[in-house]
Formats: sequence, structure tokens, C-alpha cells
Amino acid sequence: MSTPSVRSINVGLPREILWHGKTVTTSIFKAPVSGRIRVSRLNLAGDQQSDLTVHGGVDKAVYVYPSEHYAYWREQLPDFPLPWGAFGENFTTDGLLEDAIRIGDRLRIGTAEFAVTQPRMPCFKLGVRFDRADMVKRFLQSGRSGFYLSVSKEGEVTAGDTVTFIARDEHAVSVADVVSLAATRQRRSGS
Repeated sequence: MSTPSVRSINVGLPREILWHGKTVTTSIFKAPVSGRIRVSRLNLAGDQQSDLTVHGGVDKAVYVYPSEHYAYWREQLPDFPLPWGAFGENFTTDGLLEDAIRIGDRLRIGTAEFAVTQPRMPCFKLGVRFDRADMVKRFLQSGRSGFYLSVSKEGEVTAGDTVTFIARDEHAVSVADVVSLAATRQRRSGS
């Protein structure tokens, strides 16, 4: 396996979108940025979450999405443009898949340090982003969730930085296991 790295750093600010006749404020629209980006306890420079009751905060400061998943989504959504950051992620990565990432893993990227806190459980705003009411269900059922990081040491990151594991607990639950449980629950409830 090659060394994990950050392929793209993506940020975005809140914007208002008309969705099914209602105005929705969302920060899911992210765009790649270049250069060294400051990482603080709550987010990246140039990035801001819209609804802190469900997004952001110390346990969901940075959202990571594996670049490897883009091939799947390009097959599923062939007419939809999918630049890096399309899923609202802050870091598009290479070599960090959910089945190998465990809750509690500690990572160093650039001069910042992070801890894996939880998988992404999508809300309706993913449907807003893709203009598809079924996108939340499809995303969860795909098992391609990505995961959130807390920031344990502020610093700077840039695209191309390697990801170094500082600490790992091989007995901890993987991100993929948590997503699988949530998807099973979703199927059983019929949502």
C-alpha cells in the first residue's frame, strides 16, 4: 500500500440555495484551494459550517473523503460533474479507506494533528448538493461515507502532504463497521 496523502484541500462558506421551494443555508459546496492552509480547532481557514447543531464543532472539524470513491460515483452519476470537494469534504485523500480507519486513530498531516471521531452520516443537504432526493439513502447504502476528524494540534496543511499514523488501536471499531450498522438499521426501518 502506498503512503496515504491529501490529494486536495477544499473549503467553502455558507450560501443560500432554493430547494423544493424553501431557502436552505448550506456549506456543502466546497472548492479546492492551493497553498498552506491553517487548521484551527473548529475548521480550516476559509471554511465555515452553516448549522453547528449538526455539523462542525470540535468532533467534526474536518471532513475527509477518499478519492478512491469518486470512480464509483462517476459511474452512478455520469452526468453530474464531480470535482474534488463535491461531497463537501475538506480533505480528499488517497489511501485512507473506511475499512482500514478506526475510530480514535490519531493522524499527523502537515504540522497539524487529528483524531478520527466518526463516519459521516449524511443529512438532506447532500440531496441539495446533488439535486437528488434519494442521494442520502444512496450515499449511506454505498458504504462510502468518509469520516470526521477532530483537531488535536493546530497547524498547517497543504495538498500533497502525507498522512502519518501517530497512534492506532487495531481492536477499535472501524469507520466501515459503524456505517454498516447504520445502513442495516436504515434498511430495517425502511427509510
